[in-house]
Amino acid sequence: MTSHYDLACIGSGPAGQRAAVQAAKLGKRVVVIEKNRSVGGGCLFSGTIPSKAFREAVLTLSRQRGRLERRLLGPPEARPTANQLLATLDEVLTREQEVIDDQLRRNDIDVAHGEASFRDPHVLVARSQEVSREITADKILIAVGTRPAPPPGAPADGEVVLTSDDVACLKALPRALIVVGGSVIGIEYASMFAALGVQVTLIDRRERPLEFLDREIVEELMHQMRDRNVVFRLGEAVASLEVVDGQPRRAVVHLESGKRIVADMVLFSAGRIAATEPLNLAAAGLKADERGRLDVDAAFRTSVPHIFAAGDVTGYPALAATSSEQGRLAACHAFGIEAGPMAAHYPVGIYAIPEISMVGAPEHELTASKVPYEVGVARYREIARGQLLGDDSGLFKMLFQRGDGRLLGVHVIGTGATELVHIGQAVLGLGGGIDYFLKTVFNYPTLAECYKVAALNAANKLRT
Repeated sequence: MTSHYDLACIGSGPAGQRAAVQAAKLGKRVVVIEKNRSVGGGCLFSGTIPSKAFREAVLTLSRQRGRLERRLLGPPEARPTANQLLATLDEVLTREQEVIDDQLRRNDIDVAHGEASFRDPHVLVARSQEVSREITADKILIAVGTRPAPPPGAPADGEVVLTSDDVACLKALPRALIVVGGSVIGIEYASMFAALGVQVTLIDRRERPLEFLDREIVEELMHQMRDRNVVFRLGEAVASLEVVDGQPRRAVVHLESGKRIVADMVLFSAGRIAATEPLNLAAAGLKADERGRLDVDAAFRTSVPHIFAAGDVTGYPALAATSSEQGRLAACHAFGIEAGPMAAHYPVGIYAIPEISMVGAPEHELTASKVPYEVGVARYREIARGQLLGDDSGLFKMLFQRGDGRLLGVHVIGTGATELVHIGQAVLGLGGGIDYFLKTVFNYPTLAECYKVAALNAANKLRT
């Protein structure tokens, strides 16, 4: 059986889902091809949603939401179990899946379950255990996402050797954990397990993790993680990884420097690979890079004019939020709708404990570009809402252009950082600056007061 569509989206994560809905709103006949039995993609089942649900459970069960709560309630009782931490995950995933199902259904979007591969540039085959279905389409969007890079020397078994996709299926918490890779995912999980009282060692070949972030913010994050007994082994590379039999089995990581580190589990998070291998890209006239990624232009068009790609499969920034917007823009461009380029200013959120968010340029980039700027700082301990939350270590900073006072960047570490940054994102996108923050009144007591305090701090410096 062959079915023809205006657009076929391979993958039902944020990029594929949003592209499908956008095309349907334009009156196009659309199909989403999903290899799993349920829609949602890696974002829903192994990535963004599971990791954030795990984090919320950690915050709740370990009572790390704030120092005030710990002062009132005293130290936490016995560590939560893996079952307790993951108890609400299935409920969250089910509800999110229902939302996505309903959205696709309301927009008359067909869903074909099976693994997609190209037969030729316009023909796809979706194969499942039950059936093989041929699909033709005028336009095709590749939004297959990524998979974890395999650990070296010992395959991931979900018990001793883990990838980030395995955390949502943990059967027990380790006493000691090695995290290989100081990427966003590695840092997030290292901080979560440390908040549970797990002894964490983080290994990364770079001298500084999260190099794209503001350096002062990263230093504060590392300081707080060290307070929870995280050991950083930076500038170190893994030579080999092995699993030693025993009761229980343990992971042994050998570093190129000669060090040997032993733990109950090792979480390997040193990069991800685009999941394009099963697609038979050659039949479509496409070729991926060494990590499976596809090159696209500003309209998210590949080298084959009617084939587009969006989301993590195209590489940086590989965020759920940006992937969703890329999918929407790709669908618009595919059908000749003027949509403009991707917005220059989008927020980055790191859901570590504590969380981090930024929008705009960090200080080291402005310095390298020889842009004169001034810094305005507010600390949560100076903000009434920070005291109410019990967060006395949060740090908020804004960067302003010297001369015209234009906002250049916002960088936050602390409770609610990923929500707080959006005010700055709006002002930055609209070309605003310090005058707006000096004249605006913010609700009291809220963390948004940080904008007023930081602006006043910067204004005092700009007068000199």
